[in-house]
Amino acid sequence: MLIKLTGGAVYDPASGVDGKQQDIYIEDGHIVSKPSGDFQVDKEYDLNGKIVMSGAIDMHTHIGGGKGNIARILLPEDHRQDTVKRTPITRSGCGHAMPSTFVTGYRYAEMGYTAGFEPALLPINARQAHMEMADIPILDKGGYVMLGSDDYLLRLLTAKKDQKAINDYVAWTIQSAKAIGIKVVNPGGINAFKFNQRKLDLDEQNSHYGVTPRDILRVLATAVKEIGISHPLHVHGCNLGVPGNMQTTLDTIQGIGGLPMHLTHIQFHSYGTEGDFKFSSGAAQIAEAVNKNKNITIDVGQILFGQTVTASGDSMRQHANHKHASPNKWVTMDIECDAGCGIVPFKYKDQNFVNALQWAIGLETFLLVDDPWRIFLTTDHPNGAPFTCYPHLIRLLMDRSFRNDVLSTIHPEAQKMTTLASIEREYTLQEIAIMTRTGAAKLIGLKDRGGLSSGNWADITVYTDNADRQLMFEKPDYVFKDGQLVVVDGKVVSTKWGTTHTVKPDFDASVEKDLKDYFDRYLTMKLGNFKISDDEMTEDGRGSLTVHPLRNQS
Repeated sequence: MLIKLTGGAVYDPASGVDGKQQDIYIEDGHIVSKPSGDFQVDKEYDLNGKIVMSGAIDMHTHIGGGKGNIARILLPEDHRQDTVKRTPITRSGCGHAMPSTFVTGYRYAEMGYTAGFEPALLPINARQAHMEMADIPILDKGGYVMLGSDDYLLRLLTAKKDQKAINDYVAWTIQSAKAIGIKVVNPGGINAFKFNQRKLDLDEQNSHYGVTPRDILRVLATAVKEIGISHPLHVHGCNLGVPGNMQTTLDTIQGIGGLPMHLTHIQFHSYGTEGDFKFSSGAAQIAEAVNKNKNITIDVGQILFGQTVTASGDSMRQHANHKHASPNKWVTMDIECDAGCGIVPFKYKDQNFVNALQWAIGLETFLLVDDPWRIFLTTDHPNGAPFTCYPHLIRLLMDRSFRNDVLSTIHPEAQKMTTLASIEREYTLQEIAIMTRTGAAKLIGLKDRGGLSSGNWADITVYTDNADRQLMFEKPDYVFKDGQLVVVDGKVVSTKWGTTHTVKPDFDASVEKDLKDYFDRYLTMKLGNFKISDDEMTEDGRGSLTVHPLRNQS
């Protein structure tokens, strides 16, 4: 079947197309060149006056894993607040801050998103996380597997094992967990919390292993580079949410020694200690460092006002923040020898000084980082806000007048502590397309997504141009997933299953000998149960497995 999308204004940074009116052809799920000679179009869509982009990609969103399910259990009031009825096409569900799996897929698709990546795939819980993500319709999925506080890695570092031994373990873990990248959460800190350390700075030793977060970051960033993983080491740094942590972030950027590194939800790591409240914005300094260091990419983790829930593997910081829980209930737990988990419901308030300044810090960061290819639109769903807030965030970035109107309503002392009102920059549609689509695909290593060139999968979103960018991005006219029309006028009209994106790096098989002994002695799961087979990823018929080449492969 040949589909023609006629006359839309195309924004495709991958091809350098910036608003040019052109036709797009779809066949067998892919974008194809215009057929030669006489040809028959089976279905045509007139897109004159419409905006055409590839399907959006959320490169950091908590959509699978135990922490999400704990959050759902903890917040029955969140379910009651937002319920979705079953239709002939869609299934029922619920949840505002942490929607159920089917609702997650529908709501993402209804905003024009076609892929989402879970940034905290715990190795020992990876099977459950993948099963949960397999329940999410329409979206492609993938995950970054967590290392950095796991007992086995820390033992390797304490024993001064060489880089090859680290690389083999990292590659084995990626394969076993069916991941596409490596994530570090509070490097060494989750483990240190198990030994009653309540904080761990960049150059502070874990009391049990004598290893510092800087050691962990360097060795894992080196492993990612040498193995050939496209996505840089994905780092949730030390001291999240702590006033003054801006300096830790700057030291982390310098301390990585030029290796590729992605700093996630940077807003939570950009705080100074100036002013009467001993809390200030470090966004200008962080943005300057990012602009200077081309090896660094970031996503923002924008907070937006309203009720949400914070769900994180960073049990150290979540325990420290539990006193701010709203409603007043929380969970912090230990997980095997791997990591931990903390769930703290939270309501961000525009008349709370700290919350209001957090909001401004995120926006400052977006507007002060020069290169849209190295900064990405996230709310760290659900930690800063639910992903359904993205259209509102896009309007804040594209409309200075609207941004300043909102700024004028927040806590007056926070208004005084931000330079936001003086920043004139407004994002363009092409920059939004880079940040939410093409740049994200490039960062993760998706060769055939995030663009509208011939040969790419036909993940395509069509919007009606509207000066109110929030209304525009809330309700696409059409969304195609792998060439199938799944959304019309902002509502799901059909569903399908996406693929799971992974990489499969090589490793020395002898690594499993020591690992088997370790599993037998210390863990409740056997080595054979830990590893996820390819067949398991596809056996229920809910999508396929896509293995992407490494950087050193063709």
